[in-house]
Amino acid sequence: MTPESVLETDQYKEWMERFPSSTEHLILNEHVNTVHNVRSHKIQTQLNMIHPHIFPPLRAEPQAALRVPNVRAECLLKFQLRPVMEWQRDAVPSCSTEEFVKEASEIPNFLEEVENLVLKSLLPAAGPADGFPHVVFLGTGSAIPMKTRNVSGTLVNISSSQSLLLDCGEGTFSQLCRHYGDAVDAALSRISTVFVSHLHADHHTGLIKLLQQRQRALVRCLGIPFSPVYLVAPVQILAWLGQYHDFCEEILHHFRFPAAGLRRRWPAPFLSLFLIGSANRRSLSQFRTCLVRHCRNAFACSFVHQSGWKLAFSGDTMPCDAFVHIGNEATLLIHEATLEDELLEEAVEKRHSTTSQAIGVGMKMNADFIMLNHFSQRYAKIPLFSEDFSDKVGISFDHMKICFRDFKTLPKLTAALKALFAEELEEMEERRERRERRSPGGGGCSQAGAKRGQQGAPLHSGDSKRLKSS
Repeated sequence: MTPESVLETDQYKEWMERFPSSTEHLILNEHVNTVHNVRSHKIQTQLNMIHPHIFPPLRAEPQAALRVPNVRAECLLKFQLRPVMEWQRDAVPSCSTEEFVKEASEIPNFLEEVENLVLKSLLPAAGPADGFPHVVFLGTGSAIPMKTRNVSGTLVNISSSQSLLLDCGEGTFSQLCRHYGDAVDAALSRISTVFVSHLHADHHTGLIKLLQQRQRALVRCLGIPFSPVYLVAPVQILAWLGQYHDFCEEILHHFRFPAAGLRRRWPAPFLSLFLIGSANRRSLSQFRTCLVRHCRNAFACSFVHQSGWKLAFSGDTMPCDAFVHIGNEATLLIHEATLEDELLEEAVEKRHSTTSQAIGVGMKMNADFIMLNHFSQRYAKIPLFSEDFSDKVGISFDHMKICFRDFKTLPKLTAALKALFAEELEEMEERRERRERRSPGGGGCSQAGAKRGQQGAPLHSGDSKRLKSS
């Protein structure tokens, strides 16, 4: 159990060589290359068949070579002592790209829909040209991590040298590792700002790990002078970070925080620091936030780049006029769509948006494109579509990467996505029909709930208890 930096030293290798040649060395450290989530690799491989640039393959970190015989640890690897000493790999998860492709190829109509994309020249013929900005969805689910959707985390790569991270749920660093592989340190070094929309655990509990790994990447691996990130978050986050700093390890020097905490408009001194830039590091000309209708101290944000594009990010919220205002004329809106339209009453109770509500917010904003995000884990693979889907709406997936030039392509992927996940969509439709049959009104939600959701009425005092679980 030795860090790779120690393992590679001549002194340590010489010590290993002093053991008999029959000795096997089991290596267990941060460079172990093992698959523990086969489902995630499977879905990404099959999505990659639809569009190889929007759904890039997951990456693995290369392993260093040692002079002495060694065994690298794998997930569920066993060593048997009796009756025969041997390694047992029968339980080690298998990740076969060929099998994943073969399985998808046998799904009815899937290859035909992929072929249609080729015929329509929607698939790139040459290698990827990484234009900026581009957005990487690291977590597109809500509440708890699942095999196919991690909790909230969205990376906005503004340029080749600067990135913003929008929310940082648990597992965000691991998602960065799976997406970038051995380039993860460079990706970490580019993160200059982290925006945390609110303090529900699925939006902020990956922050400490990210801050620690960013310092390691800058100082130990890349040799870059350390600079703290700008943390844009509700001021209450300082109590959590302060306790960790006092009782676990020092963390407060990893970030800079505005003196007054998150507010609707930033004071000029902080704004000048936040918008720091140089001739080769183009940055932002505006950053705005607003309170939204979810829990206490929940915020959305929007920011404008010096070149003119604008991105709006909802965090978690019901439809909110204040957010429509700060996101007006957004080039890209990323909006939560936690629940399907027929679960409007549940959405009102938990202060989330339905699919059509999220699309409606984008239409009010006059956004150029709307990416739906933060799906309930009941839609682990794909959410239900609604009649409001148009050529301005797309669905986010973990490890999806989009540029602004992809806006015309994304809606045209719907047919292939529906074919790939036809079985899951059919099951969800059946569940919806069963709910409608059980519902007295046959519509899946009460008129009172619908009225509150549409008109934005404030929550009644008795609702606060129900909100804690959201």
